[in-house]
Amino acid sequence: METVDFALSSERLARMQDLQDLDNETSWLVKELESNIAQEADFLPRETGLNIMESAAENHNGVSAKCRNAKVEDLWSLTSFFGFSTKTFVLAVNLLDRFLAIMKVQPKHLPCIGVSCLHIAAKMVEDECNISPTHELIRISQSKFTVSDLSRMEKIISEKLNLEFKAITALTFLHLYHAVIVSLTSERGEIPSIGRLEAQLKACLCQLVFSKAKPSVLALSVITQEFDALQSLAMLEIVQELQRHLKIVDSELLYWRGLVAKCMTEYSSSECNKPDNKKLVWIVSRRTAQNLHANHFSVPELPTIPEGSWDESESEDSCEDMSCEEDSLCGSPGSDAEGAFFPSEFRNQGRK
Repeated sequence: METVDFALSSERLARMQDLQDLDNETSWLVKELESNIAQEADFLPRETGLNIMESAAENHNGVSAKCRNAKVEDLWSLTSFFGFSTKTFVLAVNLLDRFLAIMKVQPKHLPCIGVSCLHIAAKMVEDECNISPTHELIRISQSKFTVSDLSRMEKIISEKLNLEFKAITALTFLHLYHAVIVSLTSERGEIPSIGRLEAQLKACLCQLVFSKAKPSVLALSVITQEFDALQSLAMLEIVQELQRHLKIVDSELLYWRGLVAKCMTEYSSSECNKPDNKKLVWIVSRRTAQNLHANHFSVPELPTIPEGSWDESESEDSCEDMSCEEDSLCGSPGSDAEGAFFPSEFRNQGRK
């Protein structure tokens, strides 16, 4: 992909001047961007751990990228089912990746870890009245662990992440960028809705590679790709000015914008069945409903999870081990690790 030089028009330059000399609201937004960029590295998953997942084979004694991606798709479907916000989903993915990047996790534990991250995120983001009971979250996820297993896993995650649950994510920047762009132009018809941009970001987060991107760069890549697809030169001029002010390197933005464009091509292809923006409704038979209800009360507890450390020959960084003797699938029952790019629950749903 080639870079395109979008020269700022004299009229727009006169209106924008410098981003530091704008009205109070826009100036505050720009200062928020600057503050978050200074902190964003603190909430990135450890790259060494991400590399281990990327290089892991499916029969490896750890979580592979494919297995992680399938679990994120499961979290997306659960987010839709329970009506959680995009912020809850993005935070859950961030917690999941940060945890997997410092822990040696066996696939059998991934369902419990994933649901725990989603539950933690929901408790932080959603109103208390909108959070379903823990046993309902477990039952709908069709996972074979109990409420006590979930509580124990949440405690482990909180300890390993040093209680740093709040995170600066790509969604943080996406909302700030969108607000700045809205404040700088009267041409509102050219600005895509924040919901559309959020959907594109969620699609990207279903691929492990995007967890390596700086949140500020990933969010700007999503917006740039969208304006580029719409051939909106006026909006791209504003994006270029934001990039210049925040000192985001051209090559870095170009690289991630290319990956975002590729992801969006896959997302819009006929092979990819994508979700609509309505709350997901599961229709199950009476027998299935009875089995789900029975399984909630009959599933055995997972064995105690011992903790050790990575063999130093496996990784340069010291990571902790979570392992036990039982074998299980890499995803929860109903997870489609071999299926399409998006969760199997979304198949045959209408397109946006």
